[in-house]
Amino acid sequence: MNARRRFAGPMGGRRRKRLSLIAAGVVSAVALAAAPAHPAGVTRDGDPPGGPSSSAPAEKVPAFGAYLDYGPRGVQRIDELSQWLGGAELRVGHTYLPGDRWSNIEGAPRFLEAWAAWRKERADRLFVLNVPMLERNEERVGDGEVADLLRQGAAGRFDHHFRALARRLVDLGVPDTVLVPGWEMNGTTYTHRCGPDPEAWKAYWNRIVTAMRSVAGQKFQFDFTPSRGRDAVPWTQCYPGDDVVDIIGMDSYDQPRGMPFDEQVTEPYGLQDHVDFAAAHKKPISYPEWGLFRNGDNEEYMRRMLKWMDEKKPVYNTVTDYCPHGIWQCKENPGASEVYRKVLSGRDDLPTAPVQPPVTPPACSPLELGEWVEHWLGGKLCLRLDWWQGQRRP
Repeated sequence: MNARRRFAGPMGGRRRKRLSLIAAGVVSAVALAAAPAHPAGVTRDGDPPGGPSSSAPAEKVPAFGAYLDYGPRGVQRIDELSQWLGGAELRVGHTYLPGDRWSNIEGAPRFLEAWAAWRKERADRLFVLNVPMLERNEERVGDGEVADLLRQGAAGRFDHHFRALARRLVDLGVPDTVLVPGWEMNGTTYTHRCGPDPEAWKAYWNRIVTAMRSVAGQKFQFDFTPSRGRDAVPWTQCYPGDDVVDIIGMDSYDQPRGMPFDEQVTEPYGLQDHVDFAAAHKKPISYPEWGLFRNGDNEEYMRRMLKWMDEKKPVYNTVTDYCPHGIWQCKENPGASEVYRKVLSGRDDLPTAPVQPPVTPPACSPLELGEWVEHWLGGKLCLRLDWWQGQRRP
């Protein structure tokens, strides 16, 4: 089920709102993109361990973003996509380390700086980084060699590479990065696939997590992310254990050809099995990769996938935004693009231009909208009595 994607850059390897309130005759479109800054510290009920937070329950609206480009251009395009979405806030930045050589998997100089700077501009942002588990990650290495490399990794041979990456992220001031090692391990695309030796793969994942957690100052979250469906092997056979997994993700594209969304939900190892598996292991979910694919400009898929995520409340989701998957940078999908834009912008048929408030506000009556809404508004909304009385005049 893998959508095969590569970097276009010189380093090689793999590339990869909504609240409308009517008060005082004013329509305020409020862009919401809330999710915890430290996803593993969130329970299935949305509260941090030890009890509810004093802040708003951020799990109500998942953080969202898009994969826009693997390098600094991806960072620059976040603001442009936000503008296209009417100012909706993209709180997730997502990129991939090139998997061609170990020096790049370690986070080569100048590759992560722009992403780290973007993440540090706001405390509520998430930086998601896919990490290849082996070099030559897209070179179609044979099963026998893959099995041998996985066993070497399980024995600790590659630990120093991941400690180097961990130190690099901590030194850049992003110790809370969400790491997605060995994504789509249940397929056949990548050298870091699980199939040739699932037991060695799981042991190797444990070595990587242990090595990176050993670095002082780290607060990493580890996201186990297969592709939707069975693929080459059932992804449940690759699950490395609750103590080394913080989030259970899924890459889910609109494929194979002709498969309706309902079947994507109910197929073995599909969307529903993913949600159920995560609940059984008391882990939050994510969708690091999703988007269009084999079924073209599929408005129904886009509508249903957005609704699914709205209902299931993942920690974050990032749509893959380039052709054939994308909705902004890909002009081949105008229908699905419009669905995405309408939903994420919170657009409706109401006027969006705010009325300028008077210099001296008249008497008003506070509206009880609940703590969550008031948090995002920055205080209570007030219904102007003179406006209401004006509406009642014949």
